[in-house]
Amino acid sequence: MTTLRRFCCDDLLRFASVNLDHLTETFNMSFYMTYLARWPDYFHVAEAPGNRIMGYIMGKVEGQGESWHGHVTAVTVAPEFRRQQLAKKLMNLLEDISDKIDKAYFVDLFVRASNTPAIKMYEKLGYIVYRRVLRYYSGEEDGLDMRRALSRDVEKKSVIPLKRPITPDELEYD
Repeated sequence: MTTLRRFCCDDLLRFASVNLDHLTETFNMSFYMTYLARWPDYFHVAEAPGNRIMGYIMGKVEGQGESWHGHVTAVTVAPEFRRQQLAKKLMNLLEDISDKIDKAYFVDLFVRASNTPAIKMYEKLGYIVYRRVLRYYSGEEDGLDMRRALSRDVEKKSVIPLKRPITPDELEYD
């Protein structure tokens, strides 16, 4: 049985094996600690019996006005636990928090343009490609900014795709 719970400091010493996938972005410890301290509601782990970490999601809430949104910074599942809909459950959890608690307009995420399996999964979850960000990953690979409107965005304005790609320096950061 899988348990979804909040990520805690001890998990930082136990989740390295989940990050071994070459498509998973990894960060330094202070980055994870900042998310844990600032946005604890957006940092969850999926745990197997025996306390084995199966996957996690890390995100935040940011923006102003109609740009107020939940953001998925990272979601990953260990290879041996994939195809069990864990990523879907973790994404649904972050979406529910963004929608019901923080009253966000949408949830967004960035994904490598070459990561076809992830793009297909996000599309099945209702995400659309909002825009392409040229050379987003290490100045080399394009990223796709994918979004899903939440209940507050009644007119779905947040998911009207941009017609042209942008560069990383055109991104809005809070």
